[in-house]
Amino acid sequence: MNQNMDMSTNPVSFSSPKTTRSSSAPDGAAPLVVNADKQGKPIIVVNNLHKRYQIGRTFVHALRGVSLEVLPGEFVTVRGPSGSGKSTFMNLIGCLDHPTQGTYWLSGKQVSQLSSQELARVRNRLIGFVFQGFNLLSRASALSNVEMPMIYAGLRKELRQRRARQALQLVGLGARLNHKPSELSGGQQQRVAIARALVNSPSLLLADEPTGNLDSRTSVEVMAILQALNQHGLTIVLVTHEPDIAEYASRQITFRDGRLVRDEPVANPRDAQTEWAVIAKQNIDEAL
Repeated sequence: MNQNMDMSTNPVSFSSPKTTRSSSAPDGAAPLVVNADKQGKPIIVVNNLHKRYQIGRTFVHALRGVSLEVLPGEFVTVRGPSGSGKSTFMNLIGCLDHPTQGTYWLSGKQVSQLSSQELARVRNRLIGFVFQGFNLLSRASALSNVEMPMIYAGLRKELRQRRARQALQLVGLGARLNHKPSELSGGQQQRVAIARALVNSPSLLLADEPTGNLDSRTSVEVMAILQALNQHGLTIVLVTHEPDIAEYASRQITFRDGRLVRDEPVANPRDAQTEWAVIAKQNIDEAL
């Protein structure tokens, strides 16, 4: 891996090909990027998923019989208008809520009926989360923010710091370990959030509008990182309202009125790394 890259001038790159499905970490640290050890078997399997909420005497059907599979190494975007069910779907596959009906399997584990405590362990060990608002601790350094999931996992301090440094180097922030969020740009804060999502070697990365608070150039930068991680084997499911962001994925699914109404491959996904390389060169030229 390129451990010393700076995304202000260079796109993310990895030395290992997509088919490797794993990453080699320095100094004996555990792999950070991917935990796809069930090659060929779906990471996500949902069958006849329903979710109903009761508001007073009224029942709201947020999801109506959704069934789909996501294979290791896929990059899937989830789209749909407000109220379509996409956020409910993401909450369910992120183990943040229970379905009213149906089954959900994640990495070979049936998680749809687990207790809240068991779901918390699954979230910590199998899923990495990236949010629109970054959700960083304002008074903590980038390094400390990235360490947080490993504290909850009970890892010792030395290993936490080594893996947090590696994750930040992976996203081009190796020179900003001690910077606080207020000292970082929006794109850099999102890169910290991505690093935090990687440190426990998740099987799945869930990104909820990760470019929603970013300008168009910085959005390409973030998508370049996500595409590079996906090319290295990480499975990504990303919610977006932006049609151009959905074009970076290899598959798009669309919800409407709680139902899955479209599920199709993207014939020619946009290449964010190539686009970012062009933007970075323009930035350099403009600075001269």
